[in-house]
Amino acid sequence: MTTAASVYPDAPDLAENDYIVIGLATCFVKEDGEVHEVQILEPIPSAALEAIVKGIPTSYQKAWATTLGAVLAGDTPQRIADFPPEAEFSDEFTHRAIAAARTYKIRPVAQVHIPQGTIRDDFKYSTERKRVLNMQRVVTKEDNVKQHAHTHKVL
Repeated sequence: MTTAASVYPDAPDLAENDYIVIGLATCFVKEDGEVHEVQILEPIPSAALEAIVKGIPTSYQKAWATTLGAVLAGDTPQRIADFPPEAEFSDEFTHRAIAAARTYKIRPVAQVHIPQGTIRDDFKYSTERKRVLNMQRVVTKEDNVKQHAHTHKVL
C-alpha cells in the first residue's frame, strides 16, 4: 500500500481508500446578462449529505460514494466512468475533496447514507433557488446602516 504522505502531501492523515461523496450539482453562470446552466462535480461534506438525505431541497441530482484515490491522483481531479462527460469539476476541487474526506473520517456514521461504490439520486432536487457561481456582490452607499445621532456620544 502506498503511504498517504506520498500520495497527498498536504493531507498526510488521508489515504487513497478513504471514503468521499461527489455530487452532481446544477449551477448557473451569468455571462453578458444571460444565465446559463452548468453541471458541476463537487465533493459533499458529511454534514451537507446528512441534511440532503433528510429531504431539504438541493441542487444535487446525484451523488457517488467512492474513494479519494478514485477522484484524485495527487492534486489532479480524476473523472470516474459514471460521471457525465459534460460535467465540470468545481473550483478548488482538490482542497474541497480533502476537506470533505476528513469529515467522513471524523463522522463515519454518515457513510451509511450512500454505501461506497453506489450512486444515490433520490434527493429533493430543485433549482428554484439558483446557485450562481460567478455572482459578485456590489456594495453601494445605500447598503450603509444609518446610526442614531447619539451612538458615538459619551453620555
